[in-house]
Amino acid sequence: MITNRVSFVLARLGRIAETELRQALAELGLKFSHAHVLGLLAERERLSQQALLEELKVDPSVLVTVLNGLENNGLVARRRDPADRRRHVVEISDRGTALVVRADRAVGAAEAELFAGIEERELTELRRLLHRIKTGDASACEE
Repeated sequence: MITNRVSFVLARLGRIAETELRQALAELGLKFSHAHVLGLLAERERLSQQALLEELKVDPSVLVTVLNGLENNGLVARRRDPADRRRHVVEISDRGTALVVRADRAVGAAEAELFAGIEERELTELRRLLHRIKTGDASACEE
């Protein structure tokens, strides 16, 4: 039956999780897309706008809107790449890094509720499987 298909269940649960995460992030004044960009920048410190486009898979106008909001709030800075003046590099600010720490705690609390009753080893396996789906690389998650 269609409602038992893995993709159907995953999509439905994804919407539920996204709703919970959006609410947790909104309490910090963050939109989901802003938190995503800040999280990527916190992990990698700086990325080109092109790299962000490839990672997020969004229209360039959408990314510019997100970056404008983040930059206006002092959470990121855009600069020309000294190695290639045609490219823009986006860097997270100290204020942005501090907000990511708070957002991570909020997301962690939301996850604790979402995954209550699921053992840590099961969550580890779920992360591994989701990573395989995301990357399409079965060997990337083999132990």
